[in-house]
Amino acid sequence: MTQSGQPLRIGILGAARIAPAAVVRPAGANADTVVAAVAAREPERGRAFAREHGIAQVFDSYAALIAAPDIDAVYNPLPNGLHGRWTKEALAAGKHVLCEKPFTANAAEAEEIAALAATSDRVVMEAFHYRYHPMTRRAEEIIASGELGELVRVDTAMCFPLPRFSDIRYDYALAGGALMDAGCYAVHMARVFGGENPEVVAATAKLRGPHIDRAMSAELRFPSGHTGRVRCSMWSSDLLRIGARVVGERGELRLLNPVAPQLPRRLSVRSQGGRRTEKISRRSTYAYQLDAFVAAVRHGEPVLTSAQDAVATMTVIDAIYAAAGLPLRQPA
Repeated sequence: MTQSGQPLRIGILGAARIAPAAVVRPAGANADTVVAAVAAREPERGRAFAREHGIAQVFDSYAALIAAPDIDAVYNPLPNGLHGRWTKEALAAGKHVLCEKPFTANAAEAEEIAALAATSDRVVMEAFHYRYHPMTRRAEEIIASGELGELVRVDTAMCFPLPRFSDIRYDYALAGGALMDAGCYAVHMARVFGGENPEVVAATAKLRGPHIDRAMSAELRFPSGHTGRVRCSMWSSDLLRIGARVVGERGELRLLNPVAPQLPRRLSVRSQGGRRTEKISRRSTYAYQLDAFVAAVRHGEPVLTSAQDAVATMTVIDAIYAAAGLPLRQPA
């Protein structure tokens, strides 16, 4: 735990495009945190990032930042295939870790880190930011209330266009692919709203290269008997589709854009009580996520997206790749 009254000092591994939205801006509005350092393999890029965002320290290697005694926590937004390696390094150095999704390259690597986290007093959180927003909590309440009746079907989707095929998210060597980058959201939402860890019944991939999926669709079956489907793409005819649909015997819940509900957002319910649309907080999912991270570090509050939770998500992802006839991703 950090000393009360002293902000949690966060270091960022890499000058990633996601870092300003995910950590820098939320930290600027949170008196309990400060982004104290950034490390980049290209020093000038790191210095430019630090200047732009008012970050005091710049390290020329990830290892140097992790070893710094005045850094309490590490934010890891590196390419997928590097998540596991540097999360392990940060844990070994006694740092708390907020790691971008997907947590690791595959389930075996996630299990390794979960075992390390279980023997540590450090907080390890996977950055599924939507999980900490009131929209997700409200959807869980509605499902648990029984208003929808017994669950029948859970369909989730995360589709967006990324036609720049040189992007690292299309790089198999860096554990890329649509299922890893986009589909991990759809898989996680299916687990959360389905209430259980599903079995993969079948999966179909659309390929960009021999091992790289640009789109993926998978059919699921949950232990309690309900079924589901996850869809994801970085380039397909389904250009933009982000949401979840939960169908019960007596009603239906729909979530529009649950991963960024501060933008166009909607939670709608159709049940025996009629139809309604509920208002959702416009505050950023990332702000809620940072609040939860600080609460876990400072006060031992539970982490919803723990390393063990990541094992369950990565197990489903591995099973989808296997069902689609594609090799599992590997650490870089």
